[in-house]
Formats: sequence, C-alpha cells, structure tokens
Amino acid sequence: MANNPFAGSWTYRSLLNEPDGSVDFDKLEFGEGTLTIDDNPAPELLTGTIGGPGWSLSLHGSRGYGSPAQVRFQGKGLVGGEEWIYDYIGWLVPVWPNSTEQLQRAAIVGSITRTIPHSSSGGGTAPAGVVASFYAVRVG
Repeated sequence: MANNPFAGSWTYRSLLNEPDGSVDFDKLEFGEGTLTIDDNPAPELLTGTIGGPGWSLSLHGSRGYGSPAQVRFQGKGLVGGEEWIYDYIGWLVPVWPNSTEQLQRAAIVGSITRTIPHSSSGGGTAPAGVVASFYAVRVG
C-alpha cells in the first residue's frame, strides 16, 4: 500500500448536490457502500469494486500522483439484471500539518455522475446525468 495511497477498503457515501439548505440532510443521500481499491502493480491502473446491499459495480480507471493525488474510474455492473454505469473522479485529502493520526483519517472526496439510466428503487427511472458529491473514508 505504500506505493498506492488509494489501495484498501473505504466507507463510501454520496450526497445529491442540492443548493437549498432547508432540505433535510437525510433526503440528500445518493449512495452508500464500500469502496475497495486493489493494490495493482501498474502505477496508473485502478481496479476494484464499489457496492452495498443489493448492488455491486466493478471498477476500472486510473490514478495520478499530483498534489493532491487523483483517481478517475468507471463502475459497471448488473444490478437486478439491469446494467448500471457510474463515473467517478476524486482526490486524496492532504494531511493537515496540525492533525493527529487519531483525528484525521485518510479520505477521498469527489464527484460522481450516473452515466446511463436505470430503474429506480421507488419505481420509475433513475435518469442519466445526475451528479452528486462523494466522500470515502479509509477503513482500518
């Protein structure tokens, strides 16, 4: 993991980009699950999975080592027999100089978009093009 700061397991959450501050926080949830990034020997390659109860996507993309380090990947999978595709871009949050190991966890922050439409859990269609923000916190 020393060569790939993204490798490992992350708790993933995403929120709708709603500008109305009066909307209840619990109505902003877009997704929740576990993000697992493989420790690939190829320095730019990113593979892994993201998923939660009833859904799982395989990841394929890249990582870059700027300031801050960046990931960009696509998640694809069959969920309930239907194809889901989402695109992600994220950045590793830099360590604060005055933080302590107990108070700052490794985190990725970024943006996600639904690339193709799929059925919605509430009935109807979850449309393509919806954009949300996400964060993922390293487990362990």
